[in-house]
Amino acid sequence: MAPAKLLLVDDDETILLTLDIILRKHGFDVTVAATVTEALKRISSEVFDVLLSDLHMPGAGDGLTVVSAMRHANPKAVTILLSSFPHMDAAAQAILLQTDEILVKPMDVNMLVDAIKQRLAVGPTRTRLVESVATILERSTESTIRDWYELVEKEESLMAIPMTFQLRSGHLVQVFQDLVLRLRSLKTLGTKEMLSATAKEHGTARRKQGYTAAMMVEESRILQVSVFNTLQKNLANIDFSVVLIGVMTIADEIDSQLGQAMKSYLAESIVDALPA
Repeated sequence: MAPAKLLLVDDDETILLTLDIILRKHGFDVTVAATVTEALKRISSEVFDVLLSDLHMPGAGDGLTVVSAMRHANPKAVTILLSSFPHMDAAAQAILLQTDEILVKPMDVNMLVDAIKQRLAVGPTRTRLVESVATILERSTESTIRDWYELVEKEESLMAIPMTFQLRSGHLVQVFQDLVLRLRSLKTLGTKEMLSATAKEHGTARRKQGYTAAMMVEESRILQVSVFNTLQKNLANIDFSVVLIGVMTIADEIDSQLGQAMKSYLAESIVDALPA
């Protein structure tokens, strides 16, 4: 029987070398990585039975990025995180949804080896669906719009202008389609290439409906809150290897669309100010 292939990831060189020697002596076929980037390269090019990674490397939660990538590339692999913190707060729930087991270090070497072998014998605790940020937003569009509307209803300044649900939220379906397209296009942050006809129409419409510029900004802020709430609800499924750039891209695109809407809003204001 071929030895289990294990990817060992830790930015502490001493720990990396020590565990490498110990795990090889116990029959594991070990590959080491000292950085998240190196680990991701290994995961994309090789198949492993086990991932053993430090949680903080050096940033808090860096190990989750590695676990998420392994889940995505090789869902049958057992994933184990090592943490220096014996007491976890609420964030541990998200970590446990991502990985099969969390072990507290330092720990006895024999206990570590036994824990790895036991987890290998059991296999992954669950088959977890790993999704991109774009996929989550795409399937959650309707529920996110409903959540957005509920928050808008609580904002007195916005509700001062009576409107049907369709008039108030009708533009958002296209906004979400634009967000998904932007996320999948891998355009750089700050790009000005993706102009939205819907954003332009939205700005003109809001001016005619009586919105102030401050109301436009508040409506956009609530949209970002709603989108991020949706991502929080789907934390167990998010691909952590791309979540940060996804969140930044969402904020960038929503701000870009607000800017485009404000231009048409101001243009409509100028037209209204012209003498008849």
